[in-house]
Amino acid sequence: MLSRPTIFLSLTLIISMFTFSSSALENCKWNNKKGVPCLTVSKTPNTSEFNQSSVNKIIITKQDIINSGTVDANDVLKLIPGLDVFQSGQKGQQTSIFTRGSESNHTLVLLNGIAINDQSVTDGLHDFGQDFVQTIQQIEIYKGANGAHFGPSAIAGAINFITDIDYTNSYSVSSGLVENIFRNNSIDGNYSKITDSGWHLNFKGAATQSKTNSAIAKGNEDDGSKNYQVNLNSVKWISDNIKFKSTLYSRKTKADYDGSSTDEQGYVSDNKMYALQSGFEHKSQNSENNLIFHYHNYDRDYDNAGYLDEYESESLVVKADRSTKLSDKVSFGYGSEYKYDWGAFENRGSYTASTKGHMKDFGFFANAGYKINENQTLSIYGRTDDHNTTGSNQTYKLNFIQILGKFKFGATHSTGLRNPSLYELYGSDNYGIGGNTNLNPEKSQTNEFYGEYNFSEIIKFTSTGYRTKVFDRIESNAAYSMHENMLVDINQEGLESELLFSENNQNFGLYTTFSKSRKANGQAQARRPDLSYGANYSKKINSNIYGPFNLNLNYKHTGQFIDWDGSKNSRQKSTDLVDLSIKKNWLGNILSINLTNLLNERYEKPATYTQDGRQLKVGFSRTY
Repeated sequence: MLSRPTIFLSLTLIISMFTFSSSALENCKWNNKKGVPCLTVSKTPNTSEFNQSSVNKIIITKQDIINSGTVDANDVLKLIPGLDVFQSGQKGQQTSIFTRGSESNHTLVLLNGIAINDQSVTDGLHDFGQDFVQTIQQIEIYKGANGAHFGPSAIAGAINFITDIDYTNSYSVSSGLVENIFRNNSIDGNYSKITDSGWHLNFKGAATQSKTNSAIAKGNEDDGSKNYQVNLNSVKWISDNIKFKSTLYSRKTKADYDGSSTDEQGYVSDNKMYALQSGFEHKSQNSENNLIFHYHNYDRDYDNAGYLDEYESESLVVKADRSTKLSDKVSFGYGSEYKYDWGAFENRGSYTASTKGHMKDFGFFANAGYKINENQTLSIYGRTDDHNTTGSNQTYKLNFIQILGKFKFGATHSTGLRNPSLYELYGSDNYGIGGNTNLNPEKSQTNEFYGEYNFSEIIKFTSTGYRTKVFDRIESNAAYSMHENMLVDINQEGLESELLFSENNQNFGLYTTFSKSRKANGQAQARRPDLSYGANYSKKINSNIYGPFNLNLNYKHTGQFIDWDGSKNSRQKSTDLVDLSIKKNWLGNILSINLTNLLNERYEKPATYTQDGRQLKVGFSRTY
């Protein structure tokens, strides 16, 4: 329960963030012909944010997504070092991402900076199998503990899906067909409009369907999925420095699945999610202020051959923040966030149960950056969260950057936090395992060291070593029919290295990842390969025969890992996956040819769930 002083402080904070000085406004006129404001002010990133980004932030642009030739978010993310993707079957099935060997629910997922993890899922993880990227403008990936920066659940990292707007009058259509025509295909479109009144409107829509063999190895039943998504964005400049923006994001996936380690018919999942986000953004020469209102809903139904399980959750978020550059050496930022979650769980199986619950969390955060000199910077992040069941908990992050000629290194010490999900607190499944309102939050401590050496303007080497300890891990205990905190700590450590080459129209990269995740008693964690490495190559080729075209080639090796095969723990074999994509301008269209799993590798990931073999996709896109 929030105290009156806390509520008063929050209101004061929000009001202060949107008290603007007229002297900060830029003298800028509208370009009436195009309806675009001639804004000359861009965000001046505070020092702490710059350091955060420089160490462990990866940006996947819209062009990167297009070049990948895929519609699945997991196919894009699997190429990132330190991320291990596990999909329980074909497209549309449950997909988890393990960041740096940590649990899948230790990666916080955001939509335009607001957390959207589904609280009705067993452990509050995000199902990446429902994410398709046709309507996504950009993906930001933050590896490492970022609880003080983004809030609870970012113990191992955070992934931010950005649905930004296209500031043009245009529309585009693209489609794709995979081998075995009409078994796998997709279509998407984009429409942007600038109105006479200055509104920027953007509509993105997409539909994908697939029909593949059973997810279960040696199964005979066809499994398939259908996915539909819509993204509506609008922006209106209220003045030269203040704009209103709104986003409506909706998706629906219906899929056949196999619920266990056997080939099962009559198992169908129906997943719906929508989110509405609106807010104001103010920028001046040295500061930025944001006020965001966010609501999202998850509704998941599972028809288990006649037994229906229903899960629903809702989240309401109000967030306000301010960042300012106090001087050439000092920057400061602060903000507050209130989140309310509600969930309901209905199970009709061997054990029937119907439960519901809610939780509230209020967070206050601040950060400061200090530029000691031209080659040294220090940044500090701090956050406190007041949760209605776990009480008050704090997270922090200290970050130091040193530049010595061509060499740059950094050191980070941070803490993380994951509050129990609604399901872990109040839920119940058809096996009789129920919630526990006495759970403590999971906590972590991470030390991270970063090094970068620029051999030249075109060659760069980076390496990051880390060590994380996780306390009070929450797991289900069938013996006591409830979730409870483990008494055994989890130790995670690893080393990530990359060699990057970039010159003119070609790029080449090599990477290796060593990661070890063990319980304090030495027991290995499931689905955590100790070793992965890979390479990627892209080049713009001018052919005398075929004309100019773009070539992208990706290779990834994933080492062996332990997993449950339905009866016992077993060691799964290593895999070598090669993807090839070609893009060419043809008669005013962009022709794309994509070959995934070029070597036709046959493998299970996770155990008993077979993955796609070689796939050929041909697509067309055109912008008007």
